[in-house]
Amino acid sequence: MPTKARHGALRAVLCVLLTGASSPLAAQTEELPLWELGGGATVLRLPDYRGSEDVRNYVFPIPWVVYRGEIFRADRDGVRARLFDSERVKLHLSLGGSVPVDSDRNQARQGMEDLSPLLELGPVVNVNLWRTDDRRAVLDLRLPARAAFTLRDGVHYVGYVFAPQLNLDLRWPSATAADRWNLGLLVEVPFSDRQLNGYFYDVPAADATATRPEYRASSGYGGWQALAALSHRMDRWWFGGFIKYDNVSGAVFADSPLVTQRRQVSGGIAVSYVFARSSTLVPPRDR
Repeated sequence: MPTKARHGALRAVLCVLLTGASSPLAAQTEELPLWELGGGATVLRLPDYRGSEDVRNYVFPIPWVVYRGEIFRADRDGVRARLFDSERVKLHLSLGGSVPVDSDRNQARQGMEDLSPLLELGPVVNVNLWRTDDRRAVLDLRLPARAAFTLRDGVHYVGYVFAPQLNLDLRWPSATAADRWNLGLLVEVPFSDRQLNGYFYDVPAADATATRPEYRASSGYGGWQALAALSHRMDRWWFGGFIKYDNVSGAVFADSPLVTQRRQVSGGIAVSYVFARSSTLVPPRDR
């Protein structure tokens, strides 16, 4: 697994890798397995963190875990608990996270303290704005708000992020076809507090150099990201890929000396195989 990708990139990758996790068995039966287990591999090209010019290639295994419980679920939208569910508005408890950054391998952060892994936890409100009757096209407004905690040397709160997302899902030839394609288009505009921005972009006086001046980030707008993900599910096989554009121009931390690339393109491809399914079947559950 990569050990240097920032949490925003990681969430985007996980979103892509889980796209299409809904089983194609819906085309053949009204019920789906309660759970599915599998695995595969992915090839990624990602920056160390948003705004870093250091880009790395990764090849690592990926798990495939789908659970379709009434309250607790794990699928393309991550691991979550359903707190409120109506026809158009859904409230979930959602988990996210990050992996560490090795500062010795990053030109802008050399000599600085490494970044610890983070756990993010908070509610996500999904508001359906529009959909076709056959659900081949679905447009949602997603409003995740997460608190972030470091996981090294104990658990410590390091701030929060609010990241509104506009997400369009397109499925063809139908939403339940066994050999359907899934195209996801997402735009995200994150807003973080001073503490979380400072965790990634502050330069303390002790770490300041002639080319890396002291810097203190503020809270607010964090730029924007656009992601396109395409996936295809064939029985137990799943194939997917994504491309992401990230722009931190105008972000409150854009002037940090740790921001060395304001516009970035990243991407990846993946393949997975489902090797086990539950014999217990459940009705298809709306996202």
